[in-house]
Amino acid sequence: MNDIDGDPAVVLRKVRRWLWLFLVCLVLSGLTAFPLETETRLLVDFATGPAAPLTDHLPGVTAWFERVHTGIAETNERYPFLAYGTDWLAFAHLVIGAAFWGPLKDPVRNIWVIRWAALACGAVIPLALICGPLRGIPLAWRFIDMSFGVFGVVPLLIVLRALRPLERSFREPVPAR
Repeated sequence: MNDIDGDPAVVLRKVRRWLWLFLVCLVLSGLTAFPLETETRLLVDFATGPAAPLTDHLPGVTAWFERVHTGIAETNERYPFLAYGTDWLAFAHLVIGAAFWGPLKDPVRNIWVIRWAALACGAVIPLALICGPLRGIPLAWRFIDMSFGVFGVVPLLIVLRALRPLERSFREPVPAR
């Protein structure tokens, strides 16, 4: 007998572990939106440095990293107020993460939050496919962006599947009128 058919306490522990994984990744993803200039500089240094010279093997990737870093650095120097948009992006990740306190406390009653998050993960794909070309984002990078939705939905689908039996037992019959 597996834990999905078994003890509700075991199922809830498993569900909460997966929700914590999703929540930590969501918050970390949001926090990385604050120091973009530093992060892209470190990425360029890593890609071009002696320890991992990507330039020799993947010159297009290195050129993209350098272009992104230059764009962020020049924008921050000349128009720092534009970085406010990524501050709001980070804030949105943190606020969405806060919404997961409900499912962590009572995943069955708050299953709608988990379903909503799974839909949001799916929405990453059309966003990347539509907006990526409009913004000049290379196809390979759009696939990296889409992977956030693909990998993000995995723990949520595991949680939703694990919660099915508990959700069925939680539903109360609706009295006939």
